[in-house]
Amino acid sequence: MSRAGRLDAARARGHAPLRPQRPGAGERPSTSLEIAALAGVSQSTVSRALNGNRRVGAETRQRILDIAAALDYRVDLRASHLRTRQTGALTLLLFADDAPEGCGLNPFYLSMIGGITQAASRRGLDLIVSLQQLSRDWHADYLRSRRSDGLILLGYGDYRRFEATLAELVARRTPFVRWGCVDADQPGVSVGSDNVAGAAQATRHLLALGRRRIAFLGDRDADSPEFRARHRGYREALEEAGLALDPALQADADLNAMHAGAAAIERLFASATAFDAVVAASDQIALSAINRLHRAGHRVPESVAVVGFDDVPMSALASPALTTVQQDTRLAGECLVESLVAQIEGRAVASRMIEPRLVIRASCGAGQFLKGSAEGPGPAAASGEPRAP
Repeated sequence: MSRAGRLDAARARGHAPLRPQRPGAGERPSTSLEIAALAGVSQSTVSRALNGNRRVGAETRQRILDIAAALDYRVDLRASHLRTRQTGALTLLLFADDAPEGCGLNPFYLSMIGGITQAASRRGLDLIVSLQQLSRDWHADYLRSRRSDGLILLGYGDYRRFEATLAELVARRTPFVRWGCVDADQPGVSVGSDNVAGAAQATRHLLALGRRRIAFLGDRDADSPEFRARHRGYREALEEAGLALDPALQADADLNAMHAGAAAIERLFASATAFDAVVAASDQIALSAINRLHRAGHRVPESVAVVGFDDVPMSALASPALTTVQQDTRLAGECLVESLVAQIEGRAVASRMIEPRLVIRASCGAGQFLKGSAEGPGPAAASGEPRAP
Protein backbone atom coordinates (compact mmCIF):
# COMPACT_ATOMS: atom_id res chain seq x y z
CA MET A 1 0.00 0.00 0.00
CA SER A 2 1.27 3.48 -0.86
CA ARG A 3 1.91 6.10 1.79
CA ALA A 4 -1.23 7.96 0.69
CA GLY A 5 -3.20 4.75 1.06
CA ARG A 6 -1.82 4.13 4.54
CA LEU A 7 -2.75 7.68 5.55
CA ASP A 8 -6.27 7.14 4.20
CA ALA A 9 -6.50 3.96 6.28
CA ALA A 10 -5.34 5.82 9.38
CA ARG A 11 -7.87 8.58 8.71
CA ALA A 12 -10.66 6.00 8.28
CA ARG A 13 -9.90 4.78 11.79
CA GLY A 14 -10.24 8.33 13.08
CA HIS A 15 -6.51 8.67 13.69
CA ALA A 16 -5.61 11.32 11.09
CA PRO A 17 -7.19 14.76 11.59
CA LEU A 18 -4.59 16.31 9.28
CA ARG A 19 -3.10 15.17 5.97
CA PRO A 20 0.12 16.96 5.04
CA GLN A 21 1.33 16.95 1.46
CA ARG A 22 3.90 14.22 0.83
CA PRO A 23 6.73 14.17 -1.72
CA GLY A 24 6.70 11.53 -4.42
CA ALA A 25 9.25 8.80 -5.10
CA GLY A 26 12.07 10.61 -3.35
CA GLU A 27 9.99 11.49 -0.30
CA ARG A 28 11.74 12.21 2.95
CA PRO A 29 11.25 9.96 6.01
CA SER A 30 8.31 10.68 8.29
CA THR A 31 8.97 12.69 11.45
CA SER A 32 7.63 12.59 14.99
CA LEU A 33 6.37 16.16 14.47
CA GLU A 34 4.20 14.95 11.59
CA ILE A 35 2.84 12.09 13.72
CA ALA A 36 2.07 14.59 16.48
CA ALA A 37 0.07 16.74 14.05
CA LEU A 38 -1.89 13.76 12.75
CA ALA A 39 -2.57 12.44 16.27
CA GLY A 40 -3.45 15.84 17.72
CA VAL A 41 -0.85 15.60 20.49
CA SER A 42 2.52 17.16 21.32
CA GLN A 43 5.79 15.88 19.89
CA SER A 44 6.95 14.95 23.41
CA THR A 45 3.85 12.78 23.85
CA VAL A 46 4.69 10.99 20.59
CA SER A 47 8.23 10.39 21.85
CA ARG A 48 7.00 9.00 25.16
CA ALA A 49 4.44 6.74 23.46
CA LEU A 50 6.98 5.31 21.01
CA ASN A 51 9.36 4.62 23.90
CA GLY A 52 6.70 2.68 25.82
CA ASN A 53 6.29 5.24 28.60
CA ARG A 54 3.27 4.19 30.64
CA ARG A 55 2.37 7.77 31.49
CA VAL A 56 0.77 8.00 28.04
CA GLY A 57 -2.82 6.73 28.10
CA ALA A 58 -3.54 3.44 26.35
CA GLU A 59 -5.92 4.96 23.78
CA THR A 60 -3.54 7.81 22.92
CA ARG A 61 -0.59 5.43 22.69
CA GLN A 62 -2.44 3.13 20.33
CA ARG A 63 -3.50 6.07 18.11
CA ILE A 64 0.12 7.19 17.88
CA LEU A 65 1.36 3.67 17.12
CA ASP A 66 -1.24 3.22 14.38
CA ILE A 67 -0.23 6.46 12.69
CA ALA A 68 3.48 5.62 13.02
CA ALA A 69 2.85 2.22 11.41
CA ALA A 70 0.80 3.82 8.60
CA LEU A 71 3.67 6.21 7.85
CA ASP A 72 6.31 3.46 8.18
CA TYR A 73 7.96 5.66 10.80
CA ARG A 74 11.36 4.64 12.16
CA VAL A 75 12.83 6.11 15.33
CA ASP A 76 16.15 7.88 14.78
CA LEU A 77 17.96 6.30 17.70
CA ARG A 78 21.03 8.51 17.47
CA ALA A 79 18.97 11.69 17.59
CA SER A 80 16.81 10.28 20.39
CA HIS A 81 19.84 9.41 22.49
CA LEU A 82 21.35 12.85 21.93
CA ARG A 83 18.15 14.51 23.12
CA THR A 84 17.78 12.35 26.22
CA ARG A 85 21.51 12.07 26.95
CA GLN A 86 21.05 8.32 27.09
CA THR A 87 23.00 5.61 25.28
CA GLY A 88 20.12 3.26 24.52
CA ALA A 89 22.13 0.42 26.08
CA LEU A 90 22.09 -1.59 29.29
CA THR A 91 25.05 -3.36 30.87
CA LEU A 92 24.79 -6.90 32.25
CA LEU A 93 27.62 -7.62 34.67
CA LEU A 94 28.20 -11.33 35.21
CA PHE A 95 30.27 -12.09 38.29
CA ALA A 96 32.35 -15.27 38.31
CA ASP A 97 35.62 -16.06 40.04
CA ASP A 98 38.28 -18.27 38.51
CA ALA A 99 37.77 -22.00 39.09
CA PRO A 100 40.00 -25.04 38.43
CA GLU A 101 37.66 -26.08 35.59
CA GLY A 102 37.88 -22.63 33.99
CA CYS A 103 35.37 -19.83 34.31
CA GLY A 104 33.30 -20.48 37.46
CA LEU A 105 29.95 -19.62 35.85
CA ASN A 106 26.75 -21.40 36.87
CA PRO A 107 24.91 -22.75 33.77
CA PHE A 108 21.72 -21.17 35.13
CA TYR A 109 23.16 -17.74 34.33
CA LEU A 110 23.40 -18.68 30.65
CA SER A 111 19.65 -19.20 30.62
CA MET A 112 19.22 -15.87 32.38
CA ILE A 113 21.27 -14.10 29.69
CA GLY A 114 18.78 -15.30 27.07
CA GLY A 115 15.81 -13.92 29.00
CA ILE A 116 17.50 -10.58 29.64
CA THR A 117 18.64 -10.24 26.02
CA GLN A 118 15.13 -10.88 24.69
CA ALA A 119 13.58 -8.38 27.10
CA ALA A 120 16.08 -5.69 26.12
CA SER A 121 15.63 -6.39 22.41
CA ARG A 122 11.86 -6.02 22.65
CA ARG A 123 12.45 -2.48 23.91
CA GLY A 124 14.96 -1.63 21.20
CA LEU A 125 17.82 -1.56 23.70
CA ASP A 126 21.35 -2.87 23.21
CA LEU A 127 22.84 -5.13 25.89
CA ILE A 128 26.50 -5.00 26.84
CA VAL A 129 27.60 -8.22 28.60
CA SER A 130 30.72 -8.04 30.74
CA LEU A 131 32.29 -10.82 32.82
CA GLN A 132 33.69 -9.49 36.09
CA GLN A 133 35.34 -10.70 39.26
CA LEU A 134 33.97 -9.48 42.57
CA SER A 135 37.48 -8.58 43.69
CA ARG A 136 37.73 -5.90 40.98
CA ASP A 137 36.64 -2.29 41.39
CA TRP A 138 33.98 -2.81 38.73
CA HIS A 139 31.61 -0.10 39.95
CA ALA A 140 34.27 2.59 39.57
CA ASP A 141 35.02 1.34 36.04
CA TYR A 142 31.34 1.62 35.15
CA LEU A 143 30.90 5.07 36.66
CA ARG A 144 33.88 6.32 34.65
CA SER A 145 32.90 4.76 31.34
CA ARG A 146 29.17 5.60 31.17
CA ARG A 147 28.80 3.23 28.23
CA SER A 148 25.21 2.43 29.17
CA ASP A 149 22.23 3.80 31.06
CA GLY A 150 22.02 1.22 33.83
CA LEU A 151 23.34 -2.03 35.33
CA ILE A 152 21.97 -5.54 35.78
CA LEU A 153 24.01 -7.50 38.32
CA LEU A 154 23.99 -11.29 37.98
CA GLY A 155 25.90 -13.75 40.16
CA TYR A 156 26.62 -11.12 42.78
CA GLY A 157 26.48 -13.43 45.79
CA ASP A 158 25.84 -11.96 49.22
CA TYR A 159 25.05 -8.26 48.83
CA ARG A 160 25.98 -7.63 52.48
CA ARG A 161 29.67 -8.24 51.70
CA PHE A 162 29.52 -5.41 49.15
CA GLU A 163 26.89 -3.20 50.75
CA ALA A 164 29.16 -0.14 50.59
CA THR A 165 29.58 -0.58 46.82
CA LEU A 166 25.83 -0.85 46.25
CA ALA A 167 25.17 2.05 48.60
CA GLU A 168 27.56 4.18 46.53
CA LEU A 169 25.61 3.36 43.37
CA VAL A 170 22.40 4.38 45.15
CA ALA A 171 23.98 7.62 46.37
CA ARG A 172 25.10 8.47 42.83
CA ARG A 173 21.60 7.69 41.54
CA THR A 174 22.96 5.00 39.26
CA PRO A 175 20.11 2.83 37.94
CA PHE A 176 20.83 -0.81 38.78
CA VAL A 177 19.01 -4.01 39.65
CA ARG A 178 20.28 -7.28 41.14
CA TRP A 179 19.21 -10.86 40.59
CA GLY A 180 19.26 -12.67 43.92
CA CYS A 181 17.68 -12.84 47.35
CA VAL A 182 15.03 -10.19 47.97
CA ASP A 183 15.52 -8.66 51.43
CA ALA A 184 13.76 -5.62 52.82
CA ASP A 185 16.92 -3.90 54.06
CA GLN A 186 19.11 -4.27 50.97
CA PRO A 187 20.42 -1.29 48.97
CA GLY A 188 18.75 -0.74 45.61
CA VAL A 189 16.28 -2.95 43.74
CA SER A 190 16.34 -6.74 43.48
CA VAL A 191 14.46 -9.39 41.53
CA GLY A 192 14.63 -13.01 42.64
CA SER A 193 12.83 -16.29 43.13
CA ASP A 194 11.10 -17.34 46.32
CA ASN A 195 13.88 -19.74 47.25
CA VAL A 196 12.28 -20.81 50.54
CA ALA A 197 9.03 -21.79 48.83
CA GLY A 198 10.84 -23.58 46.00
CA ALA A 199 12.97 -25.78 48.24
CA ALA A 200 9.99 -26.49 50.48
CA GLN A 201 8.04 -27.71 47.41
CA ALA A 202 10.89 -30.05 46.48
CA THR A 203 11.21 -31.47 49.99
CA ARG A 204 7.46 -31.92 50.46
CA HIS A 205 7.33 -33.80 47.16
CA LEU A 206 10.01 -36.24 48.29
CA LEU A 207 8.29 -36.68 51.65
CA ALA A 208 5.02 -37.43 49.87
CA LEU A 209 6.86 -40.15 47.92
CA GLY A 210 7.87 -41.82 51.19
CA ARG A 211 11.46 -40.58 51.45
CA ARG A 212 12.55 -39.81 55.00
CA ARG A 213 16.36 -39.53 55.01
CA ILE A 214 16.62 -36.50 52.73
CA ALA A 215 20.05 -34.90 52.33
CA PHE A 216 20.57 -31.25 51.40
CA LEU A 217 23.55 -30.41 49.16
CA GLY A 218 24.56 -26.74 49.13
CA ASP A 219 26.53 -24.12 51.05
CA ARG A 220 24.91 -22.12 53.83
CA ASP A 221 27.73 -19.62 54.33
CA ALA A 222 27.68 -15.84 53.89
CA ASP A 223 28.50 -16.05 50.19
CA SER A 224 25.37 -18.08 49.37
CA PRO A 225 22.22 -16.23 50.50
CA GLU A 226 20.05 -18.05 47.96
CA PHE A 227 21.36 -21.43 49.12
CA ARG A 228 20.69 -20.42 52.73
CA ALA A 229 17.10 -19.61 51.80
CA ARG A 230 16.74 -22.96 50.03
CA HIS A 231 18.06 -24.76 53.09
CA ARG A 232 15.48 -22.91 55.16
CA GLY A 233 12.70 -24.17 52.90
CA TYR A 234 14.07 -27.71 53.17
CA ARG A 235 14.18 -27.41 56.98
CA GLU A 236 10.67 -25.98 57.22
CA ALA A 237 9.23 -28.82 55.12
CA LEU A 238 10.90 -31.41 57.36
CA GLU A 239 9.55 -29.71 60.47
CA GLU A 240 6.04 -29.66 58.97
CA ALA A 241 6.33 -33.43 58.55
CA GLY A 242 7.44 -33.86 62.16
CA LEU A 243 11.02 -34.77 61.23
CA ALA A 244 13.96 -33.35 63.14
CA LEU A 245 16.73 -31.67 61.16
CA ASP A 246 19.76 -33.97 61.06
CA PRO A 247 22.98 -31.92 60.57
CA ALA A 248 24.68 -35.03 59.19
CA LEU A 249 22.38 -34.84 56.16
CA GLN A 250 23.70 -31.44 55.08
CA ALA A 251 26.78 -31.38 52.85
CA ASP A 252 28.34 -28.19 51.52
CA ALA A 253 28.50 -27.77 47.75
CA ASP A 254 29.75 -24.66 45.99
CA LEU A 255 27.44 -22.91 43.52
CA ASN A 256 29.96 -22.64 40.69
CA ALA A 257 32.20 -25.72 41.11
CA MET A 258 31.42 -28.27 38.41
CA HIS A 259 32.00 -31.35 40.58
CA ALA A 260 30.68 -29.97 43.88
CA GLY A 261 27.74 -32.39 43.96
CA ALA A 262 29.98 -35.43 43.60
CA ALA A 263 32.26 -34.15 46.37
CA ALA A 264 29.26 -33.63 48.65
CA ILE A 265 28.07 -37.20 48.05
CA GLU A 266 31.59 -38.43 48.85
CA ARG A 267 31.42 -36.63 52.20
CA LEU A 268 28.07 -38.23 53.00
CA PHE A 269 29.54 -41.65 52.19
CA ALA A 270 32.63 -40.94 54.31
CA SER A 271 30.55 -39.86 57.31
CA ALA A 272 28.55 -43.11 57.29
CA THR A 273 25.32 -41.14 56.78
CA ALA A 274 22.44 -43.14 55.29
CA PHE A 275 20.11 -41.23 52.94
CA ASP A 276 17.36 -42.11 50.49
CA ALA A 277 16.90 -38.74 48.74
CA VAL A 278 18.71 -35.53 47.87
CA VAL A 279 17.55 -31.94 47.58
CA ALA A 280 20.32 -30.13 45.70
CA ALA A 281 20.60 -26.35 45.84
CA SER A 282 21.22 -26.18 42.07
CA ASP A 283 20.85 -28.40 39.01
CA GLN A 284 24.59 -28.45 38.49
CA ILE A 285 25.05 -29.87 42.00
CA ALA A 286 22.23 -32.38 41.42
CA LEU A 287 23.64 -33.65 38.12
CA SER A 288 27.11 -34.04 39.58
CA ALA A 289 25.63 -35.92 42.56
CA ILE A 290 23.71 -38.31 40.26
CA ASN A 291 26.91 -39.05 38.36
CA ARG A 292 28.70 -39.99 41.59
CA LEU A 293 25.79 -42.12 42.81
CA HIS A 294 25.79 -44.02 39.52
CA ARG A 295 29.51 -44.64 39.77
CA ALA A 296 29.00 -46.03 43.29
CA GLY A 297 26.39 -48.45 41.95
CA HIS A 298 23.30 -46.66 43.30
CA ARG A 299 20.32 -46.42 40.99
CA VAL A 300 18.49 -43.10 40.74
CA PRO A 301 15.67 -42.91 41.68
CA GLU A 302 15.28 -46.48 42.95
CA SER A 303 17.97 -46.20 45.66
CA VAL A 304 18.19 -42.42 45.94
CA ALA A 305 15.71 -39.85 44.63
CA VAL A 306 17.19 -36.53 43.50
CA VAL A 307 15.64 -33.08 43.02
CA GLY A 308 17.55 -30.04 41.74
CA PHE A 309 16.88 -26.32 41.58
CA ASP A 310 16.94 -24.01 38.48
CA ASP A 311 15.68 -26.13 35.56
CA VAL A 312 18.62 -25.48 33.27
CA PRO A 313 18.22 -26.95 29.74
CA MET A 314 20.51 -29.92 30.40
CA SER A 315 18.22 -31.10 33.24
CA ALA A 316 15.64 -32.48 30.82
CA LEU A 317 18.37 -34.32 28.87
CA ALA A 318 20.00 -36.03 31.86
CA SER A 319 19.61 -39.75 32.54
CA PRO A 320 17.34 -39.95 34.40
CA ALA A 321 15.73 -36.62 33.53
CA LEU A 322 16.04 -34.33 36.53
CA THR A 323 13.09 -33.31 38.68
CA THR A 324 13.79 -29.71 39.60
CA VAL A 325 12.45 -26.41 40.86
CA GLN A 326 12.05 -24.15 37.86
CA GLN A 327 13.06 -20.50 37.96
CA ASP A 328 11.28 -18.75 35.09
CA THR A 329 14.22 -17.13 33.27
CA ARG A 330 12.02 -15.46 30.65
CA LEU A 331 9.91 -13.75 33.31
CA ALA A 332 13.04 -12.98 35.32
CA GLY A 333 14.67 -11.27 32.33
CA GLU A 334 11.52 -9.25 31.71
CA CYS A 335 11.31 -8.15 35.35
CA LEU A 336 14.99 -7.20 35.52
CA VAL A 337 14.88 -5.11 32.35
CA GLU A 338 11.54 -3.50 33.21
CA SER A 339 12.79 -2.58 36.69
CA LEU A 340 15.92 -1.03 35.23
CA VAL A 341 14.10 0.88 32.48
CA ALA A 342 11.66 2.24 35.08
CA GLN A 343 14.56 3.63 37.09
CA ILE A 344 16.16 5.16 33.99
CA GLU A 345 12.84 6.90 33.24
CA GLY A 346 12.60 8.20 36.80
CA ARG A 347 9.72 5.95 37.86
CA ALA A 348 9.47 4.42 41.33
CA VAL A 349 10.11 0.68 41.37
CA ALA A 350 10.12 -1.95 44.11
CA SER A 351 11.92 -5.26 44.45
CA ARG A 352 10.02 -8.28 43.18
CA MET A 353 9.91 -11.97 44.06
CA ILE A 354 8.99 -14.58 41.43
CA GLU A 355 7.20 -17.79 42.38
CA PRO A 356 9.06 -20.97 41.29
CA ARG A 357 7.37 -24.24 40.35
CA LEU A 358 8.28 -27.88 40.68
CA VAL A 359 8.90 -29.71 37.38
CA ILE A 360 8.48 -33.44 37.96
CA ARG A 361 10.60 -35.78 35.85
CA ALA A 362 12.15 -39.22 36.41
CA SER A 363 14.88 -38.60 39.02
CA CYS A 364 12.48 -38.27 41.98
CA GLY A 365 10.85 -41.66 41.38
CA ALA A 366 7.27 -40.43 41.33
CA GLY A 367 5.04 -43.45 40.75
CA GLN A 368 7.95 -45.90 40.96
CA PHE A 369 7.61 -47.20 44.53
CA LEU A 370 7.64 -50.90 45.19
CA LYS A 371 4.02 -51.74 46.01
CA GLY A 372 3.35 -52.67 49.62
CA SER A 373 6.21 -50.59 51.03
CA ALA A 374 4.79 -47.94 53.36
CA GLU A 375 8.17 -46.35 53.87
CA GLY A 376 9.27 -46.25 50.23
CA PRO A 377 12.79 -47.25 49.13
CA GLY A 378 15.43 -47.87 51.76
CA PRO A 379 18.35 -45.48 52.32
CA ALA A 380 21.58 -45.66 50.39
CA ALA A 381 24.37 -47.56 52.08
CA ALA A 382 26.66 -45.18 53.92
CA SER A 383 29.78 -46.88 52.60
CA GLY A 384 28.99 -45.93 49.03
CA GLU A 385 28.35 -49.54 48.08
CA PRO A 386 25.08 -50.42 46.33
CA ARG A 387 22.12 -51.14 48.59
CA ALA A 388 21.18 -54.81 48.71
CA PRO A 389 17.92 -55.55 46.82
